[in-house]
Parts: sequence; C-alpha cells; structure tokens
Amino acid sequence: MKNYSSFIFLLLILQHIYANKIIYGLEEEVKRSDFPIGFLFGTSTSAYQIEGAYIEDGRSLSNWDIFTHTNGSIRNGANGDIADDHYHRYLEDVDIMASLGVNAYRFSISWSRILPRGKSGQVNPAGIKFYNNVIDNLLLKGITPFVTIHHNDYPQEFEDRFGAWLSPLMQEEFVHFAATCFKNFGNKVKYWATINEPNLYSELAYMNGLFPPVHCSPPFGNCSSGNSDTEPLLAVHNSILAHAKAVKIYREHFQVEQGGMIGMVASAYMYKPITNDEVDKKAAIRALTFRVAWLLDPLVHGDYPIEMQHYLGKDLPRFSFEEKLLIKNSTDFIGLNHYSTLLVQDCLYSNCACMHDNNPTCTHGENRAISGFLLTAGQNKYGAFIGEEMGMAGLYVVPQGMEDIVDYIKKRYNNLPIFVTENGYASNENQEGENDLDKDIYRVKFHKSYLASLARSIRNGADVRGYFIWSFMDNFEWKFGYTIKYGLYQVDPLTLGRSPKLSAHWYRDFLTNTSFNNIQITSSI
Repeated sequence: MKNYSSFIFLLLILQHIYANKIIYGLEEEVKRSDFPIGFLFGTSTSAYQIEGAYIEDGRSLSNWDIFTHTNGSIRNGANGDIADDHYHRYLEDVDIMASLGVNAYRFSISWSRILPRGKSGQVNPAGIKFYNNVIDNLLLKGITPFVTIHHNDYPQEFEDRFGAWLSPLMQEEFVHFAATCFKNFGNKVKYWATINEPNLYSELAYMNGLFPPVHCSPPFGNCSSGNSDTEPLLAVHNSILAHAKAVKIYREHFQVEQGGMIGMVASAYMYKPITNDEVDKKAAIRALTFRVAWLLDPLVHGDYPIEMQHYLGKDLPRFSFEEKLLIKNSTDFIGLNHYSTLLVQDCLYSNCACMHDNNPTCTHGENRAISGFLLTAGQNKYGAFIGEEMGMAGLYVVPQGMEDIVDYIKKRYNNLPIFVTENGYASNENQEGENDLDKDIYRVKFHKSYLASLARSIRNGADVRGYFIWSFMDNFEWKFGYTIKYGLYQVDPLTLGRSPKLSAHWYRDFLTNTSFNNIQITSSI
C-alpha cells in the first residue's frame, strides 16, 4: 500500500511537471536571435494610465477624469490624477527603458493635453513640448517611438456636446487631432497607430457600461442610458471611418515625406471550441468574426464580415459606396493586443444551459443574442481548464493562442505586417508583495512561452515585426485601479519609485542575449 501511494504521488508530480511544460512552454527556450534583424522589442503604456498631471499646463478634463471622480466607478476609489507621474518623471523612465535594452516604446498621446477643446480651440504648446521632449529623449537613447494617437481618453467636452463616438462629429475631431500629431511629431515618428482596440472599448463602454460614458441596457446592465444592441456597433463604425479619414490625410500629406507606417490596433483574443462538436467549432469561428474581423475586415476588405451582416441585419451600420473605397486597404499594418484564449460554446443548435446568471462558469452571455455563441470561463465540459488563470479573472495562460491568432490574421488579411502591440501577464495585489521578486516568476514564464509561440509563427511565414510587453511599469488599470499589475517595474505607491521585478531582469537579459535566459526556472507553482 505504501509503495502504491508513493507511485501515485510520483505520478502526480510528473503530471504537474508535464502540465507546467504545456502551459508555460518550459520545454522550449527562446532567444532574441529567433526573431528577424530589425525586429522591434519594446514595452507599452498609455497616457491616462501613467502620466498624471491631470490639470497641469493647460490640459482639459478627459472622459476618464470625470469617470474616475464619480463615486464607486473604480476599485478602491482610485484615479489617474497622479498615476505614475510620468509627466514629471519621463526622463527617468526613458533612462530605465534604455537600461532595459528595448529598441522601441509604444505610448499614447493625451488628446486633452494637445487639443484641450478639440477643433474649437487652440493647440496647447505645453502638450506639444512634452511629447516632443519624450520623443527626442527616446531617440537620443536609440529607442524607436511607436505612437498611439488615441487610447481610450478624450476631452469630456466631446461627450457633453455631441456624444463622442456615437456621433459622426467625432470622426472630424479625430482627424483634426491626428493631423495635429502628424504635423508636430511626424518628422520623428515612423510608426503610428490611430486608435487602440475600439472593438473592445465599445463593448465595455456602450454594451456593458463598465467604461465611460457608462451606456448599457437590459439584460446587459442597468445604466441610466444606452442601447447595448446598437451603440457598440455605431461606436466602432465611427472609429473605422475616423481611422480611414486620418490615414487618407497621412498618406496624402505626410507619409511620403516622413516615411512612416500607419495602422489600427485590435483587441485580439483567440477562441477555441469548448468541445470537438462541429457546432462548437463553428461557434469559435463566429467568435473570431464578431470580435476581431468586425474591426479588421473593413480596414482590409472594405466592409463588415458577411456573417455579421447576416446575423445583425439592420442593427449593423452600413458603409456607403464611397466609404467602402475609403476604408478598404486603409492600414499599413495590423496591431494585435493579445492576452489570452477563451473557450466558446454554440448557442444556435445546442442548449446554452450556462446562460443562467447564477452559473459562475459562464461570462459574456450577451454574445448569444447577437451571434449564437457564448464565451465560457476557460473550463470545458469535462472540467479541464484551458490554462492557468492569471491574477485577473477571465484571463488564462495559453501560449499556443499567440501562434493561432497570428496565423488567423496572416491568412485572413494577406499576411499584412503585424505588430504585437500588447501582451502581458496580469497579477493582482495578493500575488505580488512589496519587493517579492519570486512571485514574478509567472510573468517570466508567460513571456517566454508566448515569445516562443510567436517565433513559431514567424518561422511559418507570418510577417511579424514587433512585440511590446504590457506594460513598462505597474499603472492605473482602468476599472481595477492599481489592484491589477502587468508591469516589468513595480511603482511604490508612496514614493513612486520604480523597482525592477524579476521579469525586467529576464527581459533585459533576453534582449542582450545574456545567460539569465538559459537558467531553468523551477520555483513551485
């Protein structure tokens, strides 16, 4: 009996080790030399999440300033008034990035800092000076700026005057903002992303009411205003047209002289069927269509996917003939924000029993109504999880998903250049103690395994040109405030001092091809 118990114990240990290898890719090493010469390796941030200085030097209040100052909006009552104080510490941050060894840095520009009143006001010289200083110091350190023009935040005045992204007027405001950026920074910026993942933001802001302007309708939520069936579609529609109009301006007036590239960034989860049944496989394909191709098909092919037109009917806005010509081929590259893979269950031909609100294993039930699929919480019907859960509910470590989503994009969009503009591991305040570097072991394993997966995509012919870790440092993570952490660097909440985590040491050594990358990490899980 004792020997049998020992055998079972040994079997469980071997199973645990094997599972860790599958989940984290520990059987695979990855080196910088696995990627092409000139490949961009960087980190990523956004303006509202790190800058602070929310009422300094002529900046107007943004939608996020108003939202975070509303009681109950953000966990622990947090806001971005100070955030990481990057506005005053950018020189230190650029020096840290240079010591890390990155050759690129993706950041966004605060609309409220550049054009406090949009088209109706003047350009703010203090805002122009700040971003020129950031860009100049990056270039001085040999770091390529990769600039996102709009990343969630815009002047609150737009919301008050005309409803922001629900109005065509927002298109013209964005074009004016983009042209101002091209004019003032374009001679030094060679990579532009117009808008960050409008496909995700529209759902959070206009379907579920979790982000400003907090619009939703039953059964998605109980907001004071909104229509969850139509407003997300309208917001993305206006975003696509705004993007295409800005690209037209760039190509006609700036691109030849400045020699840059311009594209869009999509939220790009991978979706896998919950079973091997054909209906679930088709549901997973529909999920990709409704979540990813929704945004990218118009930019490449000139219209929404046929499946969306079929399922959504008159709820889906239509592009005019002239607009189709405008939006088709309106992106030089595709930016992918990829974090995780989700399981998908069919709801057209099978019973979605887990639609009930009291079943904790199912989320995002709204998708059943519009497209006949349901995203589940990462566990199949046999009780097996798709991967280890991260510190943020609903995110799972599934390295193969990186290769799968890149392959999907490569095939559907004629192998356009791809930049992985965000990829990161979410931990929470219970996982990371102050200066407790060992607990960052998960983040190291995550990036090693996802980079190995990305390297396979490149070997298989995908034109991937860059990879940006989200994020450079712990920052304001939207609804979660400062309780969810993605950073390579820890930020002290009192002094705002930056401290490297184990993952920062690993990334530096990966980028410099030094020995740390070859050390096997064997901490228990």
